[in-house]
Amino acid sequence: MNAIVLPWRRRAAAETGSAPRCAPAWRAPLVLGVLGLAATALMPEQLGLLTRIFITALFVLSLDLLVGIAGLATLGHAAMFGVGAYAAGIFALQVMADPLAGLAVGIAAGALLALASGAFVLRYQGFTFLMLTVAAAQIVLSLAQKARDWTGGDDGLSGFVMAPVLGLFAFDLEGRVAAFYTLAVLVVLFYVARRIVDSPFGLAVRGIHENRARMAALGTPVFGRLLAIYTIAGAMAGAAGALSAQTTAVVGLDSLSFALSAEVLVMLILGGAGRLTGALVGATVFTLLHHTAASINPYHWLFVVGALLMVVVLMPPRQAWAWLRRRLGEVTR
Repeated sequence: MNAIVLPWRRRAAAETGSAPRCAPAWRAPLVLGVLGLAATALMPEQLGLLTRIFITALFVLSLDLLVGIAGLATLGHAAMFGVGAYAAGIFALQVMADPLAGLAVGIAAGALLALASGAFVLRYQGFTFLMLTVAAAQIVLSLAQKARDWTGGDDGLSGFVMAPVLGLFAFDLEGRVAAFYTLAVLVVLFYVARRIVDSPFGLAVRGIHENRARMAALGTPVFGRLLAIYTIAGAMAGAAGALSAQTTAVVGLDSLSFALSAEVLVMLILGGAGRLTGALVGATVFTLLHHTAASINPYHWLFVVGALLMVVVLMPPRQAWAWLRRRLGEVTR
């Protein structure tokens, strides 16, 4: 299997100009936690923005498991995010408002939807798979729109107030608890994703990405592995949706939209797919750019985002970093 699953490491080394090395799985999550805490301390007036960045980063991270690790290009990932958000919101309204219980419900909802839809769409590949993910997401959106008694339809779901986290930390108007809560969940799930990717299961999924036919010939249950990673990614997207619902107390149909699926894919491309950390970078840069551009001109900020996407397509992030490192090396000689 090494002949199949290791080319991605050699490519990364060639693009960055450095030898491949494996850092402990806890190192990147620890750095993420420290940076997140530093951001909350340095930007106390922007805790709402930071909370949005943490949630978006988790959402993009879940997509990276599909696109970057498994090689499954999808434009329907918002379905899992939206279902997780609606499940957490409905749970808070109808059952209990405990954040951790609602988070678990959102994770379960996202995983179940991914499992059910993946059992069908993963039987296809390429463009057919891509369009089926779009169709599945549109079906979920239509169902949410029609189930007004549960989802609120076009008006969305609102009116729920979350209980304190762990029964101790009440959500405050400044957004401090929300920021720490979402950061903690992001760090934990980032660590989980890191362990999954570095495990034998993760290497098998990488191998399927590199050469599906050869992995099948080696006896790897390709469909089962892809369905498993699809379900895991759906669970993480559901967690992001649940966090969004709990911290904003609002869930709308836009959480299931095609536009959201496309937007999160742009973020992943921006940061670089297949490295997990690229998802965090892409989500942060895109959200900050969106926030800045919208504050300057709320009507034409998409022009700025479109221009950025063109730059990313012309020079992918990994190539850009490799070029920058070469130039810096020339300057320091």
